[in-house]
Amino acid sequence: MQNNSALMDIKFNKNEDHNKLLLSDLRKRLVKVKLGGGEKSMAKHRAKGKMTARERIDYLLDKKAKSIEIGAFAGDGMYEQYGGCPSGGVVVKMGYVSGKQCIVVANDATVKAGAWFPITGKKNLRAQEIAIENRLPIIYLVDSAGVFLPMQDEIFPDKEHFGRIFRNNAIMSSMGITQIAAVMGSCVAGGAYLPIMSDEALIVDKTGSIFLAGSYLVKAAIGETIDNETLGGATTHCEISGVTDYKAKDDAAALDKIKSIVDKIGDYDKAGYNRSKAIKPKENPEDMYGILPKSRADQYDMKEIIKRIVDNSEFDEYKEDYGKTIITAYARIDGWAVGIVANQRQLVKTAKGEMQFGGVIYNDSADKATRFIANCNQKKIPLVFLQDVTGFMVGSKSEHSGIIKDGAKMVNAVSNSVVPKFTIILGNSYGAGNYAMCGKAYDPRLIAAWPSAELAVMSGNSAAKVLAQIETASLKKKGETITKEKEAELFKKIKDRYDNQVSPYYAASRIWTDGVIDPLDTRTWISMGIEAANHAPITKPFNMGVLQV
Repeated sequence: MQNNSALMDIKFNKNEDHNKLLLSDLRKRLVKVKLGGGEKSMAKHRAKGKMTARERIDYLLDKKAKSIEIGAFAGDGMYEQYGGCPSGGVVVKMGYVSGKQCIVVANDATVKAGAWFPITGKKNLRAQEIAIENRLPIIYLVDSAGVFLPMQDEIFPDKEHFGRIFRNNAIMSSMGITQIAAVMGSCVAGGAYLPIMSDEALIVDKTGSIFLAGSYLVKAAIGETIDNETLGGATTHCEISGVTDYKAKDDAAALDKIKSIVDKIGDYDKAGYNRSKAIKPKENPEDMYGILPKSRADQYDMKEIIKRIVDNSEFDEYKEDYGKTIITAYARIDGWAVGIVANQRQLVKTAKGEMQFGGVIYNDSADKATRFIANCNQKKIPLVFLQDVTGFMVGSKSEHSGIIKDGAKMVNAVSNSVVPKFTIILGNSYGAGNYAMCGKAYDPRLIAAWPSAELAVMSGNSAAKVLAQIETASLKKKGETITKEKEAELFKKIKDRYDNQVSPYYAASRIWTDGVIDPLDTRTWISMGIEAANHAPITKPFNMGVLQV
């Protein structure tokens, strides 16, 4: 008979195999999206003497410095009727240019000539949101044919559509946030306003062009015959119209000029978040692959995950023996002081001897988290949420104890936090638990998911049971005979569809998260996120408003 240690080793190895397979799938998916419009489109693009979007960003960013990509899976599996839209047709990275942290946005002209799909607009707005929240300089590398006309009704007129980009240009300018644009290809129609509403604009000779209407449309509209270069090329805009500020002979020269401009930007006012010398975790971070269970229903100790994320594997737990299904703790990540709010996935025992399910938020854990969040705001400590939550506890006992009231307090504290928040989804992210643990709707500065994550109102299994029961009842009302085989077939069909929707890639494709990441990159995301947030001093006090106590 195997002893407990051997059984634990077997379980660890099975978990590790499963999570490394998920990681392998992540890497394969990233390779695919990084091909943009495909090898042929990239070759055609380079034949014009142009770098690809990713090559431009790589050239611009400081070598050997860390960077993170925002929204790599935007558009994944969407717009198949039009041939797809890898990475939403635009590449966004947070990195360093001449030593300064910046957001870089580059249109990918290998994807439908860089045209804007609905998800392209959403991703560009997300990039601007990050720049605004953190007061980061933003650099646009423009190469776009404008709005994707077959879907113009979903990208053109609404509040969060194409026009919001230019409104944000104006807002950022008034806030003193540096914006630099380089026109490295097409820049047409309404899109022409983006570089000109930036602080400084560059244009690449012979490949860059800016105009409200191209030569064909001009001919049709007013009968004038003119070529695109004369109409809106680099010479026209640098020597005649004065629309652009610098002319560059090629992509590399334009990017070098941007580096020089950024190099002279003055220092920023700091928020003053506490940072000391970074220390790597004492426990091996790669153990996380073996700790995180293959089955999302299995238990594990979240504290073991935390030890592999925080500096020196050390943290100071707040109210350790109270509200045990949520862990609240002070720690450091890459030297930055943080307050961690994490779901505990172990079955735990209360002081009264009652058992509480791991991953469920109870009255006492919601109460504890609310108090801890308030403390972090009081002490100006950024918050890190580690999500593996199935929701709030249900049933008469919880309802009579006021679970809705206690849950509302936690949601209120998260909503009104003035310190920056960062969310990592490790496993489940279901229902109101997603909200209380700082889901996308609650303005985390960055939100990322591990390949093991699931986001939905409830689990695929639970949802499929409910939906299958409703469908079965409906068919029976119509007089159909439902056999056990037919019921099982119906359940599987519904579950397969629902499971696709709870995938972290489904969420990432719609920018419900900023990306799907390797667990080992968690420290980098949080550290760069806090560094970015340090550019934006807190300007209002923490106030939770009216609460039912």
